Amino acid sequence: MRTEQEMYDLILGVAERDARVRAVYLNGSRANPNAKKDIFQDYDAVYVVTETASFIRDEAWINVFGDILVMQQPDKLDEAFGKDVDFQAHYAYLMQFADGNRIDLTLQSIEQMQREYGSDGLTVELLDKDGILKPLPAPTDAEHWVKRPSREEYTACCNEFFWVAPYCAKGLWRGELLYAAEMLFHYVLEELKKMLAWHAGLETDFCVSMGKAEKLLSEYLPGEAWERLTRVLCAGSIESAWGALFAAYELFMECAQKVGEALGCPYDAREGENSLLYARRVKALAPDATEIF
Repeated sequence: MRTEQEMYDLILGVAERDARVRAVYLNGSRANPNAKKDIFQDYDAVYVVTETASFIRDEAWINVFGDILVMQQPDKLDEAFGKDVDFQAHYAYLMQFADGNRIDLTLQSIEQMQREYGSDGLTVELLDKDGILKPLPAPTDAEHWVKRPSREEYTACCNEFFWVAPYCAKGLWRGELLYAAEMLFHYVLEELKKMLAWHAGLETDFCVSMGKAEKLLSEYLPGEAWERLTRVLCAGSIESAWGALFAAYELFMECAQKVGEALGCPYDAREGENSLLYARRVKALAPDATEIF
């Protein structure tokens, strides 16, 4: 696997030799001083170019970066599905290489760069042939920190959880594991993670990022809370999915009450208990039940 220095030398070397590339900058985790380094970090690089058309016409030019195992061109996919695209403004190549490295490379016009450069706090200049990149403050992930919720956001999170969780119960009673899993993981779990992230924010004065998909929650929750959250992820059968649903209820209701008290937001315990009562009732129903209550 090529080293980090070798990858930077490659990215910059290609740019320095190509007159069409006028500047290079970095986004993403490698621009984040607080991100933990590991072998799976992408190189999120942007080439600021005089034009994109000649690059797009000759896709072979990207082979200089290495042996590509899998590649995606999201702008081309968007065009195929009828979405609005502007290849002249930007065009991306997401490349996974055979040695394990990955580069997410975006071609960006100078005009587009002038509109976007610096809008992401995690931006680091790597090359500027013409002095077109404006000076930026030191990179920071502050814009990705957990935000203190408003009363409305807190209330909406609770309401969404207690409204959607019974959908999961309904799917499980019907034996529809895929539907139940969709409700559990795409809706119930999302609200639970949101509430847990707010809890972590309260513990850190809202000066921390949870990362994509709240992947860093394990570092900011008490060990017991994290272990309980992992139970929610165990839903490979109808029975285990029931256990996951009730584990989600238990953890959410406990955390929501604590977060509400800390934020000065009223927690609707009655709504929560009613939702849980409904889910428990559904679980207790006979397979041939003709009414719920």
